[in-house]
Amino acid sequence: MSAPAHDPSLLEQYPPTIDAAVLKIAGVVVLGSIMAILDITVVNVALPHFQTDLAPGETPLAYSTVAWTVTAYTLALASVIPLTGWAADRFGTKRLYLLAIAFFVAGSTLCAFAPSIELLIGARVVQGLGGGMLMPLGMTIMTRAAGPARIGRLMAILGVPMLLGPIGGPILGGWLIDNAHWLGRPSWTWIFLINLPIGLIALVYASLVLPKDHTEPSESIDLIGLLLMSPGLALFLYGVSSIPEAGTVMATKVLAPAVVGAVLIAAFAWWSMKPQHPLLDLRLLANRQFSVAALTMFLFAAAFFGGLLLMPTYFQQVRGESTMAAGLLMAPQGIGALVTMPIAGALVDRYPVGRIVPAGIALITGGMFALTQLTDESSYWGFVIPALFVMGLGMGATMMPLMTSSLKALTGAQVARGSTMLNITQQVASSFGVAITSVLLTRGFNQHPVIGQAQAFAEASEGVSDPSALQQLLATFPEIADIAAGLSDPGALGGAIHSAVTSAMAEAFASTYWVSAFLCLATLVVAAFLPRKREASHMLDEAPQEDAPVVLH
Repeated sequence: MSAPAHDPSLLEQYPPTIDAAVLKIAGVVVLGSIMAILDITVVNVALPHFQTDLAPGETPLAYSTVAWTVTAYTLALASVIPLTGWAADRFGTKRLYLLAIAFFVAGSTLCAFAPSIELLIGARVVQGLGGGMLMPLGMTIMTRAAGPARIGRLMAILGVPMLLGPIGGPILGGWLIDNAHWLGRPSWTWIFLINLPIGLIALVYASLVLPKDHTEPSESIDLIGLLLMSPGLALFLYGVSSIPEAGTVMATKVLAPAVVGAVLIAAFAWWSMKPQHPLLDLRLLANRQFSVAALTMFLFAAAFFGGLLLMPTYFQQVRGESTMAAGLLMAPQGIGALVTMPIAGALVDRYPVGRIVPAGIALITGGMFALTQLTDESSYWGFVIPALFVMGLGMGATMMPLMTSSLKALTGAQVARGSTMLNITQQVASSFGVAITSVLLTRGFNQHPVIGQAQAFAEASEGVSDPSALQQLLATFPEIADIAAGLSDPGALGGAIHSAVTSAMAEAFASTYWVSAFLCLATLVVAAFLPRKREASHMLDEAPQEDAPVVLH
């Protein structure tokens, strides 16, 4: 006989305060999440080194080739996420989490010793297979460990690596690339080798701390769903990720994989209504609270992560900062999130999410609109850093409360599937946001001919000292000629060109932020439909034998 919903004996197993046992489990999850999220961003700073160190000859590899080290990781990560919910139910979260860490460590080792770009790309796939499982599994483990009364505070802890990864990745990667010339290894190999000690510690820690799995394997894998969803998602994201390189949505490289991927995903949506246990349970979207939170998450991730891409690039290309300095300048955003995240985590356990998340999104929206006024001379301390700090405050009050609200709407047996769907939602939305902002920024640059002409003029004029030859050269670059015509001192031409280019680039960055700002406004509208009355948690609405949360003592 099934236990009644919200059995008092079950509720007693989840005290209102966070005890040491739960904090130990939180430490395991945070450690695994840090590895996975750092590696999404830390590799970006190593791409120029891949071009030269892994080139078979003297000619550097094309950027589009080495960029596959990022794309392959992302696609592998996205492809394995749909499997995670089924595998967690079938084999248990502890076993699967240990396997995910092992895959990630093995992939990191293969990456560090890859002798060619092809093998490095293959090793990144192995890494992505492990990394893709770590985040949804971590959410499931934390949700089951916390229970309904503490889920908000525990999810706030899980949000720390999600926030610090994009900020700490470039800082760590830049430092290692500049300084890690140890044991005769190329410096870029250490961005992978550093995962070995962390991964081994995580393996031992997880094996000791995570509770033993209690599973009853009964459902078989949805093979048709797997054959539709995983390649469909990978193809679709590949098409979207190709937009910045192609420069247009209409390119064959974008349309062909994106359309095929969308057809496969649509076929999966139709198929998923048939089996009792589909690979990805779209029936969860019938739950209004879950679906509104998921839609808010999609718009938020597209707006925020798309905008997040711009600032480090602005610092480097417009302000001339190093990679490490750009990462440090992003730190105020992370600090702002660290301020509000624990507060929001505690509040969401006591108050409705509809009274918390809109305030966070409003702060992010304000920061985004502020950044639409960027110039090449914007004051760091008087303008940029305060804007980033305010956006961080909003971020800390948004992401994890949204996830908490989503999972509160689900029963214990639905948590693994729900966290899988949320991770897919965030992955797709982030890819959309990054693609949109990348294309808009590129178009913004193209609308200012001085940017392209300045680079071409610098290459063409190298070694030209004769004034008449220089005048003839200027005639082929009208934008540069206009700058030169307004100067009384020809020797000031280089500085004037640099000033014009940085001003034009800053204008392109500012105009791109308008799109992110309006996406934030759209998110604010959808967030208005989040629950404004305290949500009842349904995590314990099942009998223990029907996959109730793991009991912790």
